[in-house]
Amino acid sequence: MLLSLAEELGPWSWWVAGLVLLAAELIVPGVFLVWIGLAAIIVGALSLALWDQAFWSWQLQLLLFAALAVITVVLGRRYIYRNDKPSDQPFLNQRGASLVGRTATLQEPIAEGRGRIRLDDTFWSVMGPDLPAGTRVRIVASNGRDLTVEPF
Repeated sequence: MLLSLAEELGPWSWWVAGLVLLAAELIVPGVFLVWIGLAAIIVGALSLALWDQAFWSWQLQLLLFAALAVITVVLGRRYIYRNDKPSDQPFLNQRGASLVGRTATLQEPIAEGRGRIRLDDTFWSVMGPDLPAGTRVRIVASNGRDLTVEPF
């Protein structure tokens, strides 16, 4: 069925395949199918020009498509990662990491390595050496929702 459809569409079958891959990119995120769809459209453009030539067999078209798919994926990834600019807010979704270096007062003593501090409007679990409540501490590391502190 697909073979007969490709024969009926002729060189346009590559254009249809390319557009289907580009449309699939909207459903499957990851910016991967764009490059494969682009390879199919390139083969479609070549097919429009070379369709009546004897050497332009389906085997050659598939080999060219496979090679172009690899090339466009590699070049596309290089392009995307080359233009990847650092964020002006690197700790946007890492609130704990953004607290490293701040100082606070222990709300609850650190006993057996665990205690609590209050920063802004949030209570945080802390780990560190045993210290009494009211001691000023500095946050030296963040491990998920736990902060590591040392006396200030």
